[in-house]
Order: sequence, then structure tokens, then C-alpha cells
Amino acid sequence: MQMNIAEAKAKLSELVAAAERGEEVLIARGGKPVVRLLSANATSPAFRIGIAEGAVSSIPDFLEPMSEEEISLWN
Repeated sequence: MQMNIAEAKAKLSELVAAAERGEEVLIARGGKPVVRLLSANATSPAFRIGIAEGAVSSIPDFLEPMSEEEISLWN
């Protein structure tokens, strides 16, 4: 469901009810969607940090100065 701001002001309670039911509610300005109204109880997709844990054996220290050999490879 998409509605322009002026209409959304007048129908805010209806839009909130629709979002609570799980409907996607977009509020537009000049016909372009600018805001998505979501229920506070909506479940968001799980985001897991460390999904590739153990896949990388070591991470280089990019702040450590380069060795003379590494510098010569760049030249």
C-alpha cells in the first residue's frame, strides 16, 4: 500500500493497523516512496556476526609497516 503524505496524515490510524497486520505501508512524497511504516513487533531477519568463523586462518595487520621485501615488490 502506498499513500502520499497528505493522505497519510488523514489516515494514520488505518496505516498503523495495516502495518500491524504485516502489510507493507509506503508513504510517498511527490509519488516517490520515502518512508516504510513497519510494526514494532515485526520480526526482522536474523543477522549473525561471525558466520564464516574459522574460515579465515589469519588476518594481516594492515597497520604494521611493510618489510623491505614487500616494499621492493611494489616498486
